[in-house]
Amino acid sequence: MDQSCCLDQINPVWEDITLKKTHAFYLTAAITLCLGTAITAAAHTRNKPAAKPSIHEEFKGIITRYYAAWSTLDPDKAAEFYAKDADLPFYDIAPLKYNGWAEYKSGVQKNFTENVVSGSGSLVPKDDLKVTRRGNIVWTTVTFHLMGKLKSGGALELDARHTAIWELRNGKWLIVHEHVSAPLPS
Repeated sequence: MDQSCCLDQINPVWEDITLKKTHAFYLTAAITLCLGTAITAAAHTRNKPAAKPSIHEEFKGIITRYYAAWSTLDPDKAAEFYAKDADLPFYDIAPLKYNGWAEYKSGVQKNFTENVVSGSGSLVPKDDLKVTRRGNIVWTTVTFHLMGKLKSGGALELDARHTAIWELRNGKWLIVHEHVSAPLPS
């Protein structure tokens, strides 16, 4: 039997098989590379923590919630923003000073109850918030407008200043000192 005859028939088949295997290898390699890249990118994106807001953005949200709580004229709603240490000083427009949250809450509640129509209060912070951070301490300054109806029949309209010192305690910012004041009438 003539072997050259058989080799002539096998060689094109063998070349075709080899070519198909080479194409299959490169195709498999390309698909594997694409899948590997996609999986790695997805894992990297999924494991990447969301960007933290700046301290100014964080406190802009806190201040918004703080003023919404005080707009209810209910100190219990604002209590979550305050440290409860008995010796912390809080300066309000009147009286001169409160010592600790319990005294502050009681005095403000009495003032609101005796003088302001329930549900008529509104405290609106202006767009001048300044936030300064040093470690676990932040101080904020902002001006605001206070509106309400007095039980005596008049309207309460007042622009005021608010300075607060916040301390990070157990992952939460709490006011450890506060000073609210208003300019004297002209």
